[in-house]
Amino acid sequence: MKLAEEIAAKISDTMISRITIAPPGFLNIRLSDSALQAVISDVLEKKELFGNGDRKSEKIQVEFISANPTGPLTIANGRGGFFGDVLSRVLESQGYEVEREYYINDAGNQVRMLGLSALAAGGLVADSEDYYHGEHIGAWASAHSATLEARKDDPETLGRMAAGDFLAEFIKPAVEEKMKIHFQRWTSEQADIREKGYVDRALALFKEKGLVVEKDSAVWLKTTEFGDDKDRVLITSDGFPTYFLVDAGHYLEAKERGFAKINILGADHHGYVSRIQAVAKIIGLSRSEVIVMQLVRLLENGKEARMSKRKGVFVIIDDLIHEVGLDAVRYFFLEKNPETHIDFDIELAKKQSKENPVYYIQYAHARLCSIFRKGALVPAWFQISALASDSERGLIRKLTAFPEILEDIAADYRVSRLVQYAYDLAHTFHIFYEKNRILDADGEVKDARMALAAATQIVLKKTLDILGMGAPSSM
Repeated sequence: MKLAEEIAAKISDTMISRITIAPPGFLNIRLSDSALQAVISDVLEKKELFGNGDRKSEKIQVEFISANPTGPLTIANGRGGFFGDVLSRVLESQGYEVEREYYINDAGNQVRMLGLSALAAGGLVADSEDYYHGEHIGAWASAHSATLEARKDDPETLGRMAAGDFLAEFIKPAVEEKMKIHFQRWTSEQADIREKGYVDRALALFKEKGLVVEKDSAVWLKTTEFGDDKDRVLITSDGFPTYFLVDAGHYLEAKERGFAKINILGADHHGYVSRIQAVAKIIGLSRSEVIVMQLVRLLENGKEARMSKRKGVFVIIDDLIHEVGLDAVRYFFLEKNPETHIDFDIELAKKQSKENPVYYIQYAHARLCSIFRKGALVPAWFQISALASDSERGLIRKLTAFPEILEDIAADYRVSRLVQYAYDLAHTFHIFYEKNRILDADGEVKDARMALAAATQIVLKKTLDILGMGAPSSM
């Protein structure tokens, strides 16, 4: 308490009207009227730029989704996709140059396995539980039966052909048209990393740093010196580069183009984190973060749902978006932090009532639009003292928090914080709207409430824009 008193005595700021001290040493700071008026005025002046940070010198590549091009995107891919997209939008708002990257694994063993899967579907080789399955594999094999017969001894080429077709038929339309995500860069493992020599250059860099050893007829990288739990194989005993070495080449390519790196992975890649972070340290990336997304389970009437028409092997993101809408999928996928599993309630996501937080938030924006649709104008000047009630002051304080929310997310990547803010802002506005007359208020009270409503509309729409959700003008 004594320390709190000493601190309070040293604080002098026109933005603060009063400081009180509470045990065991909390400082409760009340903002002055001039500070509250400045917040509303700042929003009205800056409009959609409110909350933005200063331009940063750092360039950040955010790699996300990057599912193997072996078929349609699943709901697990969708969760990482929406997270990466919104994180990118937040980083851009805070002044970073951001590059969204989809890394296409179109080389190596999984492509050969895809070719063998097509041959098995076409009846040219024996099937295996290790192969890819699904109606799309059989359909592709049937459409390319002559090619399968002609190239049955070259499964890698067949796999690359199928991967290219699946990328064009399933992945890009799902990403761009259904999920509404725009990638600045689609990086081909084969064309952009392997063929351009980044794998060899990564190996040469490791050798130059004295971190490569030969053991058990294989070539190893001493990653334990950089925080990994064990050393990793770079080249197998039969002379083939591992995916780990190829990924090192991929990271080197980003580094040489001047990018830091944020990599968003699925739950099955948890063991990948320590090894790739070791590589990032060796290569010298200015920033390297790896975020692992946990799984999504669909629930309908309290039971796990099966929506897929593709033999129930997986649920694709297209089907879920079609069923409940893009806004609902984005909201509920972003509501939890990455390390938390999600139970997605299909019935709740489809409700058109305030029980559904998506509807509740968007209805707040529609209410705001209705105010200004009736011809009312935002005043050029307003008196902050006219906004004296708890509901009015509470709404102003909620607007005050917005820039800090964005700044915090850019620092710790907790995107769920913005989802919660959207709900809290909508809830605080609904309380304000229901307790205060606006259009038929008198004089300076009307002006002040109109200014507050206009600022709230700006911030709520920007929040929805960053989340990639619609801001309807009527509902």
